[in-house]
Amino acid sequence: MKELYTRAFSGFIYVCILIGSILFHKYSFLGVFFAFSLICLYEFQRLIHFKKVFLYLILISGYYATHFIKIPDTITWSFLFITLFIQLLLLKDLLFIRIIPMFEKKKYVVSIFYLISCFFYLTLIPFDKFNNYRPVFIIGLLVLIWVNDSFAYLTGKNFGKHKLYPKISPKKTVEGFLGGFFAAIIGGVLIYYFSNSLSILHWIVLAIIVSVFGTIGDLIQSKFKRQAGVKDSGKIMPGHGGIFDRLDSILYASPFVFLYLQIISYVS
Repeated sequence: MKELYTRAFSGFIYVCILIGSILFHKYSFLGVFFAFSLICLYEFQRLIHFKKVFLYLILISGYYATHFIKIPDTITWSFLFITLFIQLLLLKDLLFIRIIPMFEKKKYVVSIFYLISCFFYLTLIPFDKFNNYRPVFIIGLLVLIWVNDSFAYLTGKNFGKHKLYPKISPKKTVEGFLGGFFAAIIGGVLIYYFSNSLSILHWIVLAIIVSVFGTIGDLIQSKFKRQAGVKDSGKIMPGHGGIFDRLDSILYASPFVFLYLQIISYVS
C-alpha cells in the first residue's frame, strides 16, 4: 500500500509539473522539457554505457537554435527524415535482432537522432508555422499517451491472454494493446469536442499514431533496459523509475506526430 501511495504521489507531482509548465507560458514549457531532455539523455547514456559530455552541448546548442533562431525548412526537414530513418532502424533492431548492436559510432548516431532529435520535434509540436504557441497540441498528445497506457494496462491485466512481445515485455498483451488503441481513439474524439483545434479526423489519426508508435517506443526502451540488465532507466521518480521511463512513448512518436502536423498544415 505504501508503494502505491508513493507511486501515486510522484506521478501526481510529475503531471502537475508538466501541465503547469505547458499552460503557464511557452518559456516555462521549453524550460521544463529542456531539463527533462538532459535527464533523459543522462539516463539513456547510462543504459548504453556511453558518457560523452559533448552530446549535452549538442543538445543545448540545438535546443536554443531551434527555438530562438529561424531554422531553414530544408534543415528541419532533412534532420526530420534522418530521424525517422533511425527510428525505423531501431524498429528493425527490435523485431529482428536479439541484441541491439551498440558499437561506438552507433551510440553517437542513436543518441543524437533517437533521443536528442525526438526532444527537438516534441518541443516544436505546439508551435505553428508563424511560431504561435498552441499548448492544446502538446497537452492533447500527453493525454492520448496516458489514456493509451492506462487502458492498455487495465485491459491487459483483466483480459490479456495473448502476449504481444514476451521476449522484451512479458506483461504486454495483444488485448492490452487493442484496449489502449481504441481508448486513445475515443480520447482523440473527446479532445476534439473539448478543444477548438483540429478536426475530429485529425485527432483520430493522431491518436492512432500515438498509440502505435508510442507502444513501439516503449518496447524499444524496454529492450535497451533488458540489455543493460536494469528494471528502470533511473530513480528520480519513486515508484515510476526515471524520466525516460515516462517519456519513452511520446518521444518515439513525436517525429511522426510532427510530420503529420506539418503535412496537414501545408495542405490546409
